[in-house]
Amino acid sequence: MIVGTVNQNYEAVISLVMRGPTGSSRKVDAVIDTGFSGFLTLPFPIIVSLSLRWRGEAQDFLGDGRRHQFDVYSATVEWDGRDRHVEIDVAETSPLVGMGLLAGHDLHIQAVTGGKVSIEARLAQ
Repeated sequence: MIVGTVNQNYEAVISLVMRGPTGSSRKVDAVIDTGFSGFLTLPFPIIVSLSLRWRGEAQDFLGDGRRHQFDVYSATVEWDGRDRHVEIDVAETSPLVGMGLLAGHDLHIQAVTGGKVSIEARLAQ
C-alpha cells in the first residue's frame, strides 16, 4: 500500500522514489491528479538530474481546450514496493500522479487537511 497525506491546499500528496537509467535516484512529492490520464509529470530540472531518456513528443488538450505539446521521457518509479517503468511528461508544475499510474488500484482520500491518502492494489477477480 502507498500512503500519503492531504496538504493545506487540499491536495492529495504521496512520496515516490524516481530512478534514471544511470542509477541516480530522487524522492519526489507528487500530487494526485485524477483529471490527468498519463502516468507522471515532472519538471525539467528533475528530469535532467535523473538523466532520463527522451522518448519523443506528444500533445494533449488542457482543461480549457488549448492544445499543449510536451516532451516525453522514460523513468523507473518505485510503486507499491516494485519498480515500474513509466512515461514521464514534462510539465513545469509540481509533479503529478495520473490515472495511468493509478490504474488497477483503489484510491482513498480523507479530504481534510492532514487527512490520509491510501492507494492499494486491487485483488485479481
